[in-house]
Amino acid sequence: MDYHYTPGSIPLLVSMPHVGTDIPDDIARAMAPCALVKADTDWHLAQLYGFLAEMGASTLAARWSRYVIDLNRPAENTNLYPGQDTTGLCPVDTFGREALYRAGQAPDDAEVQRRLALYWQPYHARLRAELDRMLALHGTVVLWEAHSIASIVPRFFDGKLPDLNFGTADGVACAPGLADAVTQVARADGAYTVAVNGRFKGGHITRHYGQPAARVHAIQLEMCQCTYMDETAPFAYRPDLAGQVQPLLRRMTQAAADWARA
Repeated sequence: MDYHYTPGSIPLLVSMPHVGTDIPDDIARAMAPCALVKADTDWHLAQLYGFLAEMGASTLAARWSRYVIDLNRPAENTNLYPGQDTTGLCPVDTFGREALYRAGQAPDDAEVQRRLALYWQPYHARLRAELDRMLALHGTVVLWEAHSIASIVPRFFDGKLPDLNFGTADGVACAPGLADAVTQVARADGAYTVAVNGRFKGGHITRHYGQPAARVHAIQLEMCQCTYMDETAPFAYRPDLAGQVQPLLRRMTQAAADWARA
């Protein structure tokens, strides 16, 4: 299977497109050693969001590494942040600018198209099908895009990121009431710094599937990894840290589900 999918019973779907760590053997053979470290993975999010099954939320999580193909980029590979540096549909370097492929082994256009068909399309087909199923059941759906990133990545931003970075495509991807319901919970907690539509406004999934007029409301949360794990290899999960942020994550996702029901 190209993804991990669990259907739920409430109007909340949590998508995790960057948690995958598998790399097919034929692709791995062309890669440089740094690629196999998979440093830019959204590590441990399925464990961090482990409460979702008890809530009754639907979940969709990637199997394949973002180094194979980035599920949160458009198939046309257009830059989501014009004028700013970003990695592409089939990345050729890491966030630290290390080359992912051995000399002459980077994917050509034909290989990109092959990966789109084999690895990108199945995830998006399941995502669309699950949203349609949930819409038929509930009438309104929240799509929560779960992401994480190292707190300091000089390639993309100066200094340290806020702990919790929400993106709604500048308000286009969801109704204002949803963003308010979630961010009010985050700010009321007081333990973590919060940004809304700052450096992260939501990737392709948030922007493409978030269609409030069609009653699909999408919001992305990009968390600093220092809130729940070690940011250096071997990227260990930190139960002491995770145990502090998990109750807030649960309250925020519950607020999103409650908003959809209302």
